[in-house]
Amino acid sequence: MIPEIGHFALILALGIAFVQVLMPLLGWRRRDPRLLAIGGSAAQGQFFCVFIGYACLTYSFIAKDFSVAYVAENAHSQLPLGYRITAVWGAHEGSLLLWTFMLSGWTFAVSIFNRRLPADLGALVLAVLGAISIGFLLFLLLTSNPFARLFPVPAEGHDLNPLLQDPGLAIHPPTLYMGYVGFSVAFAFAIAALITGKLDAAWARWTRPWTTTAWMFLTIGITLGSWWAYNELGWGGWWFWDPVENASFMPWLAGTALIHSLAVTEKRGILKSWTVLLAILSFSLSLLGTFLVRSGVLVSVHAFATDPARGLFILVFMAIVVGGALAIYAWRAPKLAVDIEMRLFSREGFLLLNNVFLVVACGAILLGTLYPMVLDTLKLKKLSVGPPYFNVVFLPLIAPLFALVGVASVVPWKRGRWSESWPRLKIALAITVVVAIAVPFALYSRATLLALTGGLLGTWAIVTAVQDVLRRIKAKPKFLAGVASVSRGVWGMTFAHVGLGVWAFGVSFVISYGFEQDVRLAPKAEATIGNYNFAFQGVLENQGPNYTAQQGSVTVSRDGKLVADLHPQKRFYPSQRNVLTESAVDAGLLRDLYVSLGEGFDDGSWSLRVYVKPMVRLIWLGGVLMFIGGGLAASDRRYRLARATERSAVTNGALPA
Repeated sequence: MIPEIGHFALILALGIAFVQVLMPLLGWRRRDPRLLAIGGSAAQGQFFCVFIGYACLTYSFIAKDFSVAYVAENAHSQLPLGYRITAVWGAHEGSLLLWTFMLSGWTFAVSIFNRRLPADLGALVLAVLGAISIGFLLFLLLTSNPFARLFPVPAEGHDLNPLLQDPGLAIHPPTLYMGYVGFSVAFAFAIAALITGKLDAAWARWTRPWTTTAWMFLTIGITLGSWWAYNELGWGGWWFWDPVENASFMPWLAGTALIHSLAVTEKRGILKSWTVLLAILSFSLSLLGTFLVRSGVLVSVHAFATDPARGLFILVFMAIVVGGALAIYAWRAPKLAVDIEMRLFSREGFLLLNNVFLVVACGAILLGTLYPMVLDTLKLKKLSVGPPYFNVVFLPLIAPLFALVGVASVVPWKRGRWSESWPRLKIALAITVVVAIAVPFALYSRATLLALTGGLLGTWAIVTAVQDVLRRIKAKPKFLAGVASVSRGVWGMTFAHVGLGVWAFGVSFVISYGFEQDVRLAPKAEATIGNYNFAFQGVLENQGPNYTAQQGSVTVSRDGKLVADLHPQKRFYPSQRNVLTESAVDAGLLRDLYVSLGEGFDDGSWSLRVYVKPMVRLIWLGGVLMFIGGGLAASDRRYRLARATERSAVTNGALPA
């Protein structure tokens, strides 16, 4: 009965989504405020129905209802309760329901928090979001029904993929989807503004917190995905340029460009056409990621489905959404031109250059991701594009970006003067050079070109960000008053730029100073890697809740002192006959010690993969700092005050309709 209720709730949500689209459009055409208001009520009703559907599927997993095919495929009676709950999004159908639930949640939030928007603009935003919901609900109901029944009912389930039985998977997909889906709000604001003609500084202020929130979630989602892959896949890497990894990174790059472009549009009222195009691009790349993961065009540990029919549905849906958006853009964009001078040596000029590098980097990744697939689809030839291509193409584009981040925070809006900016820049540059050279020698007694480059870029981003906020604090007579005077938006920018610098340190140092080695050790044998001694003590049997494991014991010492006792595992999941390597990591801010257990041999020896990872934690710390920065920026009080003021102005006729 519960699955039928969930299925009916999704059908009802589809019907309400049609109301959410049609009534606001009709109200806009007739200028009828009553019809416009129906969109908000419909959005809330749709959210309630999708929530019921999601809750019903979750209950089916908790109750171990193996009569539901999706539950039988992704659960097991011995699967712990926590993993039964996260198994809801462990495969295609449930993850698509999670996506739809997130989309309805964002729509619900817009209907609640944007009541101060002009009625026609707010209603059209909800109508666009409703149209997107229709596409995903149809996809869910027609090709990916999570409530399909199974008969005869199996006595036992197939179990969740062992790779997904990890705490990181409790947070990674929801946060990633919150970012993906969140860009639909920026997309909806862009389309609604194009239709109504209300595309000005006020529109940018309304759009910025939603875009920043989506970017914030996508940032932490990518960070958690990297952390999960590092801990769970057993190869000690934090990024592999996997096509699905790229699928999340591309909208992040476009979204980063969009955030900065919105700042220019809000402050100066320029770059409106470019900003709208970035909003369309960001959400289009999110849809592309959905296509790559669910179409079967690639094989990846991150991919969910291999059904070409599903891929065709998404492709057609994406063509309609993106094609329709670009058609509206072509229709309205010529009317967005403004006659405002923009100088290159100004904050907006450097932010525009920032955008150029971000979009070109995104295009380079898009080319490397799709080109092999296109060749394979056309039966021309098999081509593999991996880390060598992406590293060679991406790194030269990212280096100027770091330089621009620092300069843009120093140069004023409208008209910057070199004579005024250089004194602050030269102080930051001097500190940057000293720190970038001193840190590698202080920690490792040597410096590599990559470590120096990463240190320069990272320190530059950190120093210029901190310098900017200190300048604002010093403008007040008392320190605490100065701290209080700095807005959340500025603190958010500071945290995000510092996080970017910390990330650069982590990436360059782990590549420059890391060690890795495959060794074969008998019990009581030892191997020295870097400055550490790894002593293999042997392997014991271990019983888990739904697996058996061979658990190794490795003691790590340095200069005769015990540093860590590591226990990597080789797990066997009998329900799926799968073997999974569970790495053991001794984590630290300055280094990780990482051991994964390989194959056992007849003489009692085992192969081990051992890593020493200097500063690898800085990579994820940088992501966390950027996440915090996004949260601070999105919650800036001035957005709420601005919305109230502008709503009053619109009501009184002070702003153009």
